[in-house]
Amino acid sequence: MKIGHIVQQPAGYKAFVPDKFPPGQLISLNSKTQQLHAKANLMLGKLDGITQLLPDLDFFIFMYIRKEAARSSEIEGTKATIIDVIKSEAKIENKFPQDVDRILHYISAMEYGLKRLETFPLSLRFIREIHKVLLEETIDAPGKTPGDFRISQNWIGGGSPNTAKFVPPPPHEMVQSLGDFEKFLYVEDEYSPLIKAALAHAQFETIHPFLDGNGRTGRLLTTFYLCKLGVLERPVLYLSEYFLNNQQSYYDSLNNYHSENGDISIWLDFFLDGVAIIANEAIETSKKINELSKRDVRKIHMLGRRTKTALTVLENLYKLPIINIKKVEEWTGLSRPQANELVKKLVEINILEQRDKNVEYGREFWYKDYINQFISKKEQNRF
Repeated sequence: MKIGHIVQQPAGYKAFVPDKFPPGQLISLNSKTQQLHAKANLMLGKLDGITQLLPDLDFFIFMYIRKEAARSSEIEGTKATIIDVIKSEAKIENKFPQDVDRILHYISAMEYGLKRLETFPLSLRFIREIHKVLLEETIDAPGKTPGDFRISQNWIGGGSPNTAKFVPPPPHEMVQSLGDFEKFLYVEDEYSPLIKAALAHAQFETIHPFLDGNGRTGRLLTTFYLCKLGVLERPVLYLSEYFLNNQQSYYDSLNNYHSENGDISIWLDFFLDGVAIIANEAIETSKKINELSKRDVRKIHMLGRRTKTALTVLENLYKLPIINIKKVEEWTGLSRPQANELVKKLVEINILEQRDKNVEYGREFWYKDYINQFISKKEQNRF
């Protein structure tokens, strides 16, 4: 089933113009897509249950948002990492890759959107607000009108629309497409939540309504939409890791979705398979964090009079797993010598690890076993 057609434009190039969305004819799912859909729903149900066992689900979400922000930004070429983000938030260093700011803005946009959804509908205005938080005051902002839909033609790849890999609808066609898209977000129909989320992401990327930041905004929108539809009680599923690990397939399936001879099922299969894979990975991460928490609480209870302050540090490490002595002073109210002694004990029982053993002043300490649950093997070897 096609969702649009190529139209010759007066300026000489051809653009893709979406048909009425969703299609008047209900999209039927083939047997493969139905199987992937069933598996994705099963894994989401398991994920929803297992995350409730975590010592503090809010801290789990806090770290997963940072992982999502780093991965989504990496798809767009950002070189900064989740480690750079954590160190920036801990105020341990002053010099970071310039593009760490992109990730920090993505985090702000995610947190803003999740809070905004509590009282505001998922709408075009909501999407513009998210885009503004995402881009405003970043190196990408100049000339890109953060928070405003475009009034000029954009394109993907190539030096101009004439040589582009994909040309979204021109502005006058885009307005109608956005109207259809907004209705799709809140109108009840026969599509399941996961199918709606898959279609919403692909359709948004097809419309490409901003001059920049469409990919990041679209991936944010996927999380918001899954939350709004009640697929999960809490936002614990983030797909950018899957999109990044399968980047070419991500682009290919989207390109297939909005081609004149495209097959919607190719995109649906890719999306649903990703939901199942990422949900399973999140389940395994949840189990490991739960085991890690129990193990380290047992260790801390062996510290005698230091147990209470050590537990305070551990609780805060779930949110900020890279620290210095000053941060321990802030969390516990201990003096510098007392904080030093407490950190020394946490190192001795293998909860904290000093990053650079040769540094005496300005030392960094990592809750490495916890951080490793959110970064790749490649990053683990690097850090």
